Amino acid sequence: MAEIFRNFSPDVAGYFYMWALMIAAVFAVAIAIERAIYILGRSDINAEKFMGEIRKLVTAGKLEDALDLCLRAKDRALPKVVASGLRSVVNKQQVDFRSIQNAVDEGMLEVIPKLQARTNYLAMLANIATLLGLLGTIYGLIIAFRSISAPGIDASEKARLLAAGISTAMNTTLVGLFIAIPTIFAYTYLTNRTGKIIDEIDEHMVKLINLLTGNR
Repeated sequence: MAEIFRNFSPDVAGYFYMWALMIAAVFAVAIAIERAIYILGRSDINAEKFMGEIRKLVTAGKLEDALDLCLRAKDRALPKVVASGLRSVVNKQQVDFRSIQNAVDEGMLEVIPKLQARTNYLAMLANIATLLGLLGTIYGLIIAFRSISAPGIDASEKARLLAAGISTAMNTTLVGLFIAIPTIFAYTYLTNRTGKIIDEIDEHMVKLINLLTGNR
């Protein structure tokens, strides 16, 4: 291990850890932006307002209009699942609870994995950034301690190595935490919003199925 450290200067090692942290940061930002656009921009909807319109149309027997309203919402999560349930009623003469439930389950199996995709990578990247910062800190401290005890080095060189080691330790710790903290915040926020959308789907689909089977 000592031979490895002798072959690399503290500055080079410090740059290595910084570049590794920057790569983790780039992936974290890219995933957070992509997930935010998909979850908040393309999948979320005002569930109470939307389902209020659906209930009015279903109660009036206008199932085709209700299905058309879902299709106009395009890729939003709740309307896609509602459309699966309505389609099973519109396309069949005799519809029971089980057939509607199966159609809804199929729609949920299509929607929910897309909502949850790649969000967990944010937690992984936050941990990686923290550990890379810790690794850089340990390396910097090793350089600092070796500079003090190294024989045959003049005082000015020892001071330079000591400063470089401490700088590497502090900088990698700072950058690692600077990346990890916002990444954890983004992960928590996106996970909570995803859970909210899934809970709304569960709640409103139970009500819709009861409404559809009650009307039939």
